[in-house]
Amino acid sequence: MVNYREWMPTVAMVAINLAFAGVNVLLKLTLDKGVHNLVVVTYRQLISCVLLTPIAFFWERKSRLELTAGIICHLFFSALIGVTFTQYLFLLGLQYTSATYSCAFINMVPVNTFLLALPFGLEKVNIRSKGGRAKILGALICIGGALSLTLYKGMPLTNQHSHATADQNEDHDYMRRSAKDKEKWAVGSLLLAAGCLLWASWFLIQAKIGKSYPFQYSSTAILSFFGAIQSAILSLVTERNIMNMSMWVLKGKLEILSVLYAGAIGSGLCYVGMSWCVKQKGPLFTAAFTPLIQIFVAMFDFSTLNEQIYLGSVVGSVLVIVGMYVLLWGKSNDAKETVMKQTQAAEEGADVP
Repeated sequence: MVNYREWMPTVAMVAINLAFAGVNVLLKLTLDKGVHNLVVVTYRQLISCVLLTPIAFFWERKSRLELTAGIICHLFFSALIGVTFTQYLFLLGLQYTSATYSCAFINMVPVNTFLLALPFGLEKVNIRSKGGRAKILGALICIGGALSLTLYKGMPLTNQHSHATADQNEDHDYMRRSAKDKEKWAVGSLLLAAGCLLWASWFLIQAKIGKSYPFQYSSTAILSFFGAIQSAILSLVTERNIMNMSMWVLKGKLEILSVLYAGAIGSGLCYVGMSWCVKQKGPLFTAAFTPLIQIFVAMFDFSTLNEQIYLGSVVGSVLVIVGMYVLLWGKSNDAKETVMKQTQAAEEGADVP
């Protein structure tokens, strides 16, 4: 008989990453329209907070524990690292690159989570075991893939001439803007790498919060509240023209739809789902599904954004995905060995008179 509860975290993470793929594509279209990235982040968190606050109040009011200063402090830094800085850096990198390329960088989140978990004892490596060696090998392969993504763009693999007639001169335009585009691409790569490192850190912080305050709706609502305030303050610090009210007005239907979807689904329900999965299966399991975002984006990327795929993106993505699953195989192997040792110890203890 199939135990559906065991599959719920897997199904949830597939659905969450499908939703994140939609967020990435919609936000890329919105940023290309000229909407400021910090305006998007601020509105996104406000919408999430407004949506989740009444749900948290009615759904968790009987079981919710009292908020302490320590929990509030953890939620504040969780919002700063996992929401404000992560989304700001990611949207800035997305603005300089493409949706598909930015999703390729998200593939680094699992290995970043693993490497950051080691010093805190959330993950362990025994180099004498097969699983431990697989973890190290997988991490090294992922790092090689990340370097390929960052340092090597490569030749375009798709034929732009197969698109509309208006795109026939794009190769000439690309050559003319080559130096400028390469510089933007490099800056965007660094921003994406930093954003993904911060996102990996968020999984570890959330694992600790989940143990002391296991209320996903309430914690995500507070997280979104802090994120909205932090994003607004960051916009005032980094942008001189941010006080111009016209920048805060979303004019087109696409901009309004994108921000509503990103706030309600991307920053609201998706973060609730990820917090629940971290509580159920741990940070590394939850982070391991992030490569699905790139696959989902690639399914409809060409039809909506007409973007190129470059050789460096493909090589780096393949290396990162292969390395990630080698790492996860090693983790699974270690878990099986641990269970076997515990079973043997229990049997030996039972045999002792």
